[in-house]
Amino acid sequence: MIFVETDLPGVVVVEPRVPEDARGWFMETYHRRRFAEAGLDAQLVQDNHSHSLRGTLRGLHFQHPHGQVKLLRVVRGEVFDACVDVRRGSPTFGQAYWTVLSEENRRQLWVPSGFAHGFCVLSETADLVYKTSDYYSPEDERGISWDDPTLGIPWPVDRPLLSPRDARLPRLAAAEGLPPFDR
Repeated sequence: MIFVETDLPGVVVVEPRVPEDARGWFMETYHRRRFAEAGLDAQLVQDNHSHSLRGTLRGLHFQHPHGQVKLLRVVRGEVFDACVDVRRGSPTFGQAYWTVLSEENRRQLWVPSGFAHGFCVLSETADLVYKTSDYYSPEDERGISWDDPTLGIPWPVDRPLLSPRDARLPRLAAAEGLPPFDR
């Protein structure tokens, strides 16, 4: 595995080594010791699988106080994936990172706790799977508006398919329940 640092400290793109032959291919998606050696040490406790249609946008979501590290990958299709630092007091507060995750590029994205995360489906359908470092906690569920212009995220859709909840999320400046930055 190759761990590629991004401009946002803690957000890491994981590029797997994928040996292929006439039978197909093999890919290691998680190896706790290798991740820890790369500075990505979290106990991952829950797996999730999201199936979505083209144009669906889910996010931008986070949990607080039970924040979650997320390790995301696409097993079918292609998504535009984004995360935003929402930790009050962070030197990168409000800054975003985005990339494309697909079944072809097999990239994974490590998103630290204290970052809001979202994705938009580019293919006909997409299956995104991800591991989290804490359990889903409905009472700790938070989010910010996907189209907040201060974030500068170049979403590939103008009128995405949104859940009613996601359509009502506040802009970052008005968001409540943001996690603090732990120095």
